[in-house]
Amino acid sequence: MVPRSVSFLRLVFKYKGTELPRTKARIAGVFLLSCLVTWAEMNLEDARFHSDLHPLPFQLSGVALSIFLGFRNNAAYDRWWEGRKLWGGIVNQTRSITRQILTLMGGVPGAPALSPDEVRELDALQKVLVRRVIALTHALRLHLRDDDDLSELMPFLPAEEVESLKAQSNRPFAITAGTATLLRQCWERGWVHPYHLSQLDQSLNILTDLQGGCERIKATPIPFSYTTLIHRIVAVYCYGLPFGLVSETGIFTPLVVLVVSYAFFALDIVGDEIEQPFGTDPNDLPLSAISRMIEVNLRQRLGDKDLPPLLRPVDEILM
Repeated sequence: MVPRSVSFLRLVFKYKGTELPRTKARIAGVFLLSCLVTWAEMNLEDARFHSDLHPLPFQLSGVALSIFLGFRNNAAYDRWWEGRKLWGGIVNQTRSITRQILTLMGGVPGAPALSPDEVRELDALQKVLVRRVIALTHALRLHLRDDDDLSELMPFLPAEEVESLKAQSNRPFAITAGTATLLRQCWERGWVHPYHLSQLDQSLNILTDLQGGCERIKATPIPFSYTTLIHRIVAVYCYGLPFGLVSETGIFTPLVVLVVSYAFFALDIVGDEIEQPFGTDPNDLPLSAISRMIEVNLRQRLGDKDLPPLLRPVDEILM
């Protein structure tokens, strides 16, 4: 996430959050090799490469490699964007089910009016249900990031339930099942109309579908053999490039190789980073910020005052 106020020069020289931390060692290796090859070509008669290699094979293979990298990065970006759409659906659906909980639950028309004690109990239960929706959101983020720290769920779930979740392999699903049980109890007590119960259950189903979509992306990466093939071709091409260019570019070979290898290594790394969009890399989806926004929005509907601040980008990085 890059704010519009960031200047062009700052973007050009930006380091943190870019592909440079992961590509600098590879680029440095290719640059040093190209310097050595250039020195040998210009100073050692027996080490000249102009009679052995020609730039044409590198030109042709570079075009093909660009196409392969473009295809893989498009596939990786599609996964990233699909993940963002799923979490956009989670934002909308958590708001919808909160609205349903707060407006559709109450005395059923035609039934005896609720007593003051029942009204207070229903009000408390509505807040419990909304907090379970918040807990579900945080639990899904932790689930997608393989994070076992359940302390974030403590403000929203009973301590014994949080403890029981440690034994569950799919904690968001366990929270959803517990929420459905509470809704059934509300129906049995006459606090929600059967038609409204089906609407609430449908909202839970939609949240489950959105969770399943996220899990599908996480559990189905781009085929490993295709990823390794791209890595190998990029490595062979970049480390072989100095030998094919030195006879044509001479003393400028290290500079040319630096620019070309940076482009290919960077494209390769970008595909790696966005392929799994639910992690904690700088270019992954900002699930912490999204789940915090959901928490704040839903707690505001409950009238809570001690709300945490929305997360903001730090060094243009939003987690």
